[in-house]
Amino acid sequence: MGSAGVQIVCVALGVLGLIGGIVCCAIPRWKVSSFTGQNIVTAQETEEGLWMSCVVQSTGQQQCKSYESMLVLPSDLQAARAMTIISCMVTSLAILILFAGAEFTTCVENEDIKPKISLVAGIALLVSGLLLIIPVSWSANNVISNFYNPLVAQKMELGTCIFIGWAAGVLLILAGGLLMCFSRAKSGSSGGTAKYYGNSASAPAANKNYV
Repeated sequence: MGSAGVQIVCVALGVLGLIGGIVCCAIPRWKVSSFTGQNIVTAQETEEGLWMSCVVQSTGQQQCKSYESMLVLPSDLQAARAMTIISCMVTSLAILILFAGAEFTTCVENEDIKPKISLVAGIALLVSGLLLIIPVSWSANNVISNFYNPLVAQKMELGTCIFIGWAAGVLLILAGGLLMCFSRAKSGSSGGTAKYYGNSASAPAANKNYV
């Protein structure tokens, strides 16, 4: 069935988006030190993430330190912590909801409710994608602004997690959009067909009894 294939694809996209969100949340690679201009220091590299900052020596040794207080963090990192965690939680819940209402599972036996459940899962995936793209784009904008600001001494560049976050957010939005489109199309066509045949079948029987 066509909708079942789309739902399988959406599950795969949702799982990939969830993995990307977890990577963005866990790995400290949101910002990395830049080696351009006067900042040519190859002895060590600074990496910053949501929860800690790390210093990587040229020998390969890495030392990480957690942030002492959340209040000293910039506003973009504070928002990124909350929104990234919420995005991962919403994505996990959406995948479970999608499994419950998918055509290839038998968790829900009522065929009329399954499109509505898939629609709810699609909306949740769409919201989780936006929750992941917003903090990543916010942090990227601050990094680029500080990079071209002559008053900032420590230049930073975009880390790997920024690009992973963008890719994961796009996958989640794509999965949510596909679910919303196919779920609405199926629920509209099935409901109208059932109501039409019910009226047409009862009308001839009523006329026959009257005569």
